[in-house]
Order: sequence, then structure tokens, then C-alpha cells
Amino acid sequence: MTQNAVSQEEIALMAHLLRRAGFGASRDEIEARAQQGYDSVVEELLNPADDPGIDEDLMYRAYPSYFDKAAIETGQTEIVYRMINNKHQLKEKMALFWHTILCAGDNKVDNARTTSMQYDTFREKGMGNFKELLLWLSTDPAMLYYLDNIESHKTAVNENYGRELLELFSLGVGMDQEFNYTEDDVKACARAFTGWNLAPTIPVFPYGRTPFEFRFDPADHDYGEKTFLGETGNWNGDEVVDIICKQPAAARFVARKLYDFFVADEPPVPAWRLSEPRDMAAIEALEKAYFDSGYEISAMLRVLFTSDFFKAEGVRYAKVKSPADVVIGTMRMAQDHTEPKPGLFFVAMEPKYMGMDLLNPPTVEGWHMGREWINSGSLIDRINFASKVLGDTSLPGIQSMVNRLMAQGENLTAEQMVDGCLDLVGPLTISDETRTELVGHVAQGGDLRHSTQEEQADFARRAGETFQMIATTSEFQFG
Repeated sequence: MTQNAVSQEEIALMAHLLRRAGFGASRDEIEARAQQGYDSVVEELLNPADDPGIDEDLMYRAYPSYFDKAAIETGQTEIVYRMINNKHQLKEKMALFWHTILCAGDNKVDNARTTSMQYDTFREKGMGNFKELLLWLSTDPAMLYYLDNIESHKTAVNENYGRELLELFSLGVGMDQEFNYTEDDVKACARAFTGWNLAPTIPVFPYGRTPFEFRFDPADHDYGEKTFLGETGNWNGDEVVDIICKQPAAARFVARKLYDFFVADEPPVPAWRLSEPRDMAAIEALEKAYFDSGYEISAMLRVLFTSDFFKAEGVRYAKVKSPADVVIGTMRMAQDHTEPKPGLFFVAMEPKYMGMDLLNPPTVEGWHMGREWINSGSLIDRINFASKVLGDTSLPGIQSMVNRLMAQGENLTAEQMVDGCLDLVGPLTISDETRTELVGHVAQGGDLRHSTQEEQADFARRAGETFQMIATTSEFQFG
């Protein structure tokens, strides 16, 4: 039975969904997903099967260090491999989402096993319940160490975790020109988490650091009365999280963060008290889903991905790709490293060279997103990486695109070559000026034919060159 044809708009919309809800896909997968239907794909993304995502047996065999991530680079390599190959792409994208918000860096934790375990939990809990996520975070060894809760005692309270939980992880300083909490709330929050500590560690030598483990010390917990966000009681950390999640500011926080990550850039969190959301109606729809579902992130994502504001043409290619999007999106398009093989480590280091050192955010505030990803140094790395991969016509994904171009006819003009390449890497729309330059370069070699073996080799070479040139355009930096 022949499949029904899908329109160019359906392909463009599906490509948009797969870029935002994952890390992009090959043209073959985009078309297959478009054939499956948009709403069906959204439901599949939101309901991943109980599949580990990758064949870990092959990973153990190819990379013995994978079994025990004692070095941050091993954890980064695993993350990149999963991003490339996990068929449950939204799980990987949500892991990255929370990693950019609930930040703990290995530069301070100095225990790569513990830091990697935090990221693994983001992958598992990322589409779940926000309250459960915050409760887990408050017992996460990497976070407790990173934000000094191990130094917080009932007789000497350290406010770091309590402050960041409110300021950067759940509420934000303010909304609608009002403050969301006071200094007294920070102090009460910090008191509620006294005694939330780590178990004593075993000696580092001779086997290196072992993963940190959470331990609650009741003798070090402040059981006194606390007034927090207007409610008074002998609150502990669990109850503080419960009070936080009931706040309208919590719904606004999660909604704006999701909108910023998946739809269009929002201002940084510290500016939210005085800066209205870009699309208040969209934020209100997400806030409603937050409360109606009992704080379920997947319910908010369903509203987001099926909304008109997400599907709108105006938000496509309106976000600067993060380094992870550049690297993983390019690899998935080229269909490279789809199984363990030498060279994965070097691919995994590329996001760091572009400014995104996975497992090691620069501060608790995370990375500065949007156009701040681009500077004179990082742009060179982004262009060099993408153009090198897209110009390698021996890679399966690039070979497939070349074959698709050949299938368009025995003789292609420069305009047809450029438009065909733009369609296959996107579909990507570029400025008239840029298109004219690309067409002019391709035209210097004349029309493209592939009747003979020699012509086929030349056709592939020139197609690879065109893909490379597209990777250097400013439009390619947006996703």
C-alpha cells in the first residue's frame, strides 16, 4: 500500500517539532514522522516506552570507562551518545532543559560519578511532577554539595540552597512588578533544610572518589516554628517544597522556562519582575496546565507542543542553537556515530569548545542563552564543526541527501542544487542576498549531471561543498 503524500508545510512543521522536542533528525525520519501525523508524534514523545534508549552492552564493550564514570569527560561522552541515539528524544531534551536550570557543576562537586548521576535523574524525572523533582533535588548529593547545604546546621544556617531554590529553581525574584518572596522567607527555607546532608565518604585512595550519598541528620535539623510564604508551622524541607509549588509564581516560573527553551527567547530570570512575558496568553495556558494537572510537566508540554504559538511560522528558526543543538543536530542529520566507534570522545568535547561544558555549568545561574551563545570564537567552532561534518559525503545521512538530489533529475541547475540542499538541511529559508551568493558559487561549475561514474563523483563533491557553505550562513545558526 502506498503512503499518502505529505505536504511541504507538514514536513516543515515536523522538522520544527523534532528540532525543538529533540535534536533534529535526518530527512528520512522527518518524512516518516510527518506521515505518522503530528499529534501522534507528540503523544509518542510524551509517552516514552520503558526502553533504556541505547544498547548499553555495546557501550560497555566499546568504552570500558563508560561503566564507571570517574572522569567528567566519560559522563559527557555518554550524554552525547544518548542525545544522538536515544529514540526517546524528548527525554534527552528535557534532561538538558533541567541541567540548564537546576545547575550544579563538577568544577566544585569534584565527583564526576555524582554529577553524572544527577544528569541521569534529570533524564528520568524530567517529564514528571515538578514537586517530586524539587523534593528529589533537595536530597541530590551533587546539589547539596554544590550549594553548601552540607555546611548548614541548626546552630549555623547556610542560606545558599534555600536562596537559590527560591530565586533560580522554582519562583524567581518576582512577577507582575511584585516580589515573590522576602529575605525572611529565604531564612525560613534554609532552616527547613538543616540536617539534609551527606553520609560520610570513604577514603579517596586507592579507588578514587565514590558517589556521594544523601543522609538526613535529625540531630542537626531545626524543628522550630517557621513562617514561610505566609504560612506558619514547624516546616521541614518537604513541606517547604509543597508550599512553593502551590504559588502562582511557581507556575509562572516553569511556564516561562518552558516557553524560553522550546518556543522563543525570554529575558533572564532576574529581569522577570519587571519584564512581561513575550506571549502572556501562551504563559497563561501553560500555567493552567500546571495547576490542572497537579504540577505535571508532561501536561504542560502537551499544551505547548499542540499549541498555535508553538506551531507558528514566526517562531521557527527564531532561537539561536545551543552548542548541544549544533553538535547533536548535525550528527543526527549526518547519521554519524549511530553505534559505538572511535572518535566519539572528540565529538563529545565539541559543545565545550562552543561554550557549553556539559556537567559543568559556569555558575548556579547556568549558561547565558540565546544570542549570547555567539561570539567571535564560538562562531568559528560552530561553523568549522558543522561544515566539516556536512561536507563529508561518505557519511550515511549525507549520502542519502546526495542521492535525493540526484533523484530530482538527470540535470540540475545551480538554483535547483541550492534550493534542494536548503530543503534537505531544514527546510531552511535564507535571505535573497545569501541565496544569490550560493547560487553564483555553484553556477561557476555549470549544471550538475550524474550519468557517469565521474559525473556522480563530481556531483557528490559539489553537493558536499554546498552543504558546507550553507553551514556557514547566519541562518544555519538558528533552530
